[in-house]
Amino acid sequence: MTAFIAPGATLGVMGGGQLGRMFVHAAQQMGYTTAVLEADPASPAGGAAQRHIRADYLDDAALAELSLQCAAITTEFENVPAAALRRLAEQRPVAPGADAVAVCQDRAAEKAHFVRCGVACAPHAAIDSATRLDAIADDLLPGILKTARLGYDGKGQVRVRSRDELAAAWAALNQAPCLLEKLLPLAYEVSVIVARNGAGELVHFPLQQNLHRDGILAVTQVPSPDLTATVQQRAIDAAERIAATLGYVGVLCVEFFVLADGSLIANEMAPRPHNSGHYSIDACDVSQFELQVRCMTSAPLTTPRLHSAAVMLNLLGDLWHTQDGASREPPWQQVLALPGAHLHLYGKASARPGRKMGHLTLTAPTLDQARATALRAAALLGLEAF
Repeated sequence: MTAFIAPGATLGVMGGGQLGRMFVHAAQQMGYTTAVLEADPASPAGGAAQRHIRADYLDDAALAELSLQCAAITTEFENVPAAALRRLAEQRPVAPGADAVAVCQDRAAEKAHFVRCGVACAPHAAIDSATRLDAIADDLLPGILKTARLGYDGKGQVRVRSRDELAAAWAALNQAPCLLEKLLPLAYEVSVIVARNGAGELVHFPLQQNLHRDGILAVTQVPSPDLTATVQQRAIDAAERIAATLGYVGVLCVEFFVLADGSLIANEMAPRPHNSGHYSIDACDVSQFELQVRCMTSAPLTTPRLHSAAVMLNLLGDLWHTQDGASREPPWQQVLALPGAHLHLYGKASARPGRKMGHLTLTAPTLDQARATALRAAALLGLEAF
């Protein structure tokens, strides 16, 4: 992927969710036409793109059509089948590549890649049989049992304190291949978003400090209020090493835990723009989605500059319902009256509890100011304070 693809060409994206929608907006702003392959006729990205191919990700005719229409292709979430990306790559540049995405699709392969890179991660063990379950070391408990594949936003994860709970949890997960990770004393969570092009050039965003609730990202703060310069540099170095060793092309997010003793361990990675980087649309001079476009078109990579401190609040479908289940409309007029408020709704037709419906970014000259405004927004929306 070394030949520059100029604006005016068509760029394709596998997947029709909100990440695809924001990619489409960024590509269109830069002068590209977009095509989305997604079976859902009401998908957010499909509604925003100039072309929407409504088919399964492994549909041969649909993949051929996407290849014919597009100069380069990307993916908007990690669970697009790697086989589909390999098929597309026979005809067109695909970023990220199937091999890199396949590593991110399997927690055991992901952890093994961290180890190969010399990046610390939590003590863990794979469980894919009753024999391996019985052989689990006692010092891995208490821990978190995670399905090896298809788990995200807290899905497919169970906290276990004893061997009996571990066995029951594995049975509840239908004895699917899993990874048990030891619970460690967590101080806070951060993420690093890097972009790498085909020539091996790397840029990164400032680290984001994240707060999760029930396994779903709730709040992102930039710059991080707790991060030291030393830990920040170690996280950036680790994320860049992970991307380079994968031969990665595109935008990659690596999530880290900072432990109570100040040490840093890698948690997981996402081969795409990330929820924790949405603030970049409003707080940086280059967004993560523009960098996604630049990577796949071999455009020059420029280092993002943070021009405003930011706090991002994730907006889930629960906001559209009262505690007794009745429908309601959030108080957008009051929210939009706040200084530095940037509302992004994803165009999803139904607001189900736990469904990501949008995000709200509050920008200000300082993090303290952004936090104060974000707390006012949270109070208006009925969100838990942070």
